[in-house]
Amino acid sequence: MLSARAALRRPLNRGLATVSGLTRDSKVHQNLLEDHSFINYANNLKNVDIVKKRLGRPLTYAEKILYGHLDKPHEQEIERGVSYLKLRPDRVACQDATAQMAILQFMSANLPEVAKPLTVHCDHLIQAQVGGEKDLARAKSLNKEVYDFLATATAKYNMGFWKPGSGIIHQIVLENYAFPGALIIGTDSHTPNAGGLGQLAIGVGGADAVDVMSDLAWELKAPKILGVKLTGRMSGWASPKDIILKLAGITTVKGGTGKIVEYFGEGVDTFSATGMGTICNMGAEIGATTSVFPFNKSMVEYLDATRRGKIAEFAQLYKNDLLSADEGSEYDEVIEINLSDLEPYVNGPFTPDLATPISKMKEVAVENKWPLEVKVGLIGSCTNSSYEDMTRAASIVKDAAAHGLKAKSMFTVTPGSEQVRATIARDGQLETFDEFGGVVLANACGPCIGQWDRQDIKKGDKNTIVSSFNRNFTSRNDGNPETHSFVASPDLVVAFAIAGDLRFNPLTDKLKDKDGNEFLLKPPTGIGLPPKGYDQGENTYQAPPKDRHQVEVKISPTSERLQVLKPFPPWDGKDAKNMPILIKAFGKTTTDHISMAGPWLKYRGHLENISNNYMIGAINAENKKANSVRNVYTGEYKGVPDTARDYRDNGIKWVVIGDENFGEGSSREHAALEPRFLGGFAIITKSFARIHETNLKKQGLLPLNFKNTADYNRINPTDKIDILGLTTFAPGKDLTMRVHPVEGKPWDAPLTHTFNAEQIEWFKAGSALNKIKQDKAKK
Repeated sequence: MLSARAALRRPLNRGLATVSGLTRDSKVHQNLLEDHSFINYANNLKNVDIVKKRLGRPLTYAEKILYGHLDKPHEQEIERGVSYLKLRPDRVACQDATAQMAILQFMSANLPEVAKPLTVHCDHLIQAQVGGEKDLARAKSLNKEVYDFLATATAKYNMGFWKPGSGIIHQIVLENYAFPGALIIGTDSHTPNAGGLGQLAIGVGGADAVDVMSDLAWELKAPKILGVKLTGRMSGWASPKDIILKLAGITTVKGGTGKIVEYFGEGVDTFSATGMGTICNMGAEIGATTSVFPFNKSMVEYLDATRRGKIAEFAQLYKNDLLSADEGSEYDEVIEINLSDLEPYVNGPFTPDLATPISKMKEVAVENKWPLEVKVGLIGSCTNSSYEDMTRAASIVKDAAAHGLKAKSMFTVTPGSEQVRATIARDGQLETFDEFGGVVLANACGPCIGQWDRQDIKKGDKNTIVSSFNRNFTSRNDGNPETHSFVASPDLVVAFAIAGDLRFNPLTDKLKDKDGNEFLLKPPTGIGLPPKGYDQGENTYQAPPKDRHQVEVKISPTSERLQVLKPFPPWDGKDAKNMPILIKAFGKTTTDHISMAGPWLKYRGHLENISNNYMIGAINAENKKANSVRNVYTGEYKGVPDTARDYRDNGIKWVVIGDENFGEGSSREHAALEPRFLGGFAIITKSFARIHETNLKKQGLLPLNFKNTADYNRINPTDKIDILGLTTFAPGKDLTMRVHPVEGKPWDAPLTHTFNAEQIEWFKAGSALNKIKQDKAKK
């Protein structure tokens, strides 16, 4: 096989004809960078046919991908929303912050190499300060030991390594690894971005990744299928981003929980593959397991443009029976969106599902007393940094520049990958942004995940920013709880940056040019794919060496960034009694509240140090304060992790009480590792976000739900809790919570759970990893 860089520079083949003589039995590589991974359509279709005969009904496209990757299609129970599926994903992707803990867990299993193709992407640890080049150099210096660990560990265990500066994991996957009909898991909640190329891409915690790395089947509760029918065609200022922003307003942040969003209808074929990626990326914001578009012409064009024409040809051979929904297939529910009527949306602040159409934004902003001056406009990120996004944004900038205008707001551009950066540098869009007053940041996550050393305001200053990112929870971008963060398309972000005012509607409101004359901005125009082809830019990929025996993984025993893991203790075989409530969380509790990112990202490989951020952003129902909870034995108020340690070091198990959709947001495994490390036993809530619930189970904790949600209100933070029924713990069987108030009689409340038989064994063993080691020891 060609070297990685040589392969990437091969001439394009844009034709659909099978000039290479491909047949349905051909052996086709999944990508241009690996010689050991192949597309397995034939076996996937064989599994689909087995399942169709068993179920006796047509299948949706998402079901075909999912069931095509079943471990044992003949015997697994398959019922949407009920069964747990055992699956064999095609590959795994990890970003650098989550990869550290995933690899540390994998190393503890003492296996020679990963069982499935895996890549690690350095995108989370680069802080935005002054500009891309300097910020990248600073990150390489600050994070050297982490990058050295990842570089040596990937080399040792046969993984691909994308160095800092490569770009954001989801963009790199789309450009190199995603293909129609594949199943990938990734240790980041926006892994579904790859659905834009017809792939089921699912965000998971690191422990799930370790299952696949260790050649175990990966488990997922069979999702329901939410069909979104797209009709008509977008025009003017409307963009793919507005489809998902509108959908988020319809479903809310938990409306997609336990569901795959499958798009269909004639509108699907009217926009680009990267636009589809944007939509799938933000499906995470409605809690969806993943989102996917059916294989179509736009995907063929993108695969051709990224030098993967052979994959497009091969997929074409399986389009009718594997890579499309069966006629007559049914969805659990259907939402219809007419693209011809779609107007741009602005979502936020503080939550991605507060959707306001641009025609009403002026009125709503004033009514809600949101800060009207737009301090910063930010475009790019993994959600909206395609060539098309950049050309549309640049067209608006050029129109404004022709009238003598520059940005009133601060303006930043985050290229999603080195390939995108190099291409827009060659084609002139970067120069356009620079002349506009923009700052080009590193090819990394940056402000989208809180990696932003923001200097234009002080913490506590009430202000507004608008971005083309995906997530806008309180303090998410800059650590300031008073920053009102709004999410929109790159087009609207540029318009807001020009006007500097949240009330500005570019469809109807006029601006004044340098001479005081009024004019209306022209609707954006863009190009889906670069006419000259993509410029690959700097080579930032490290393939694993052929001889890996001599590679030593670098971990310093005195490191503050990396720490070898120790196994958690197994369950003691008894009901848990007289446990204090560490915190009764009030209101929305996301993974950013549970385990903050930003400056804490540097400790993602050191469980002891990162545990100092456990629940410090959650609001205590007792005093409505963050990071201030009472030790029920001493009466002293301290930080949440400090109090947890006090309990743990005195041999006391504890519980957390939570509200609805507890743990929504990122796939952050540390939000489950930290409570386990600090001595937690159970997290009891009204409901959980999917990934967080699974992560808690993987680490040997008990995620439990109030059967009667009103019981949340009956509990006082000073009560003590028993969990009864554990000695007969079984799937579908409620447990009992006995509450001991400081005053008054004890009372009982039923608790539901979603544990299956195997997951109960994780709990008994102390963690899923402990169970893996036990099983391997028996062999």
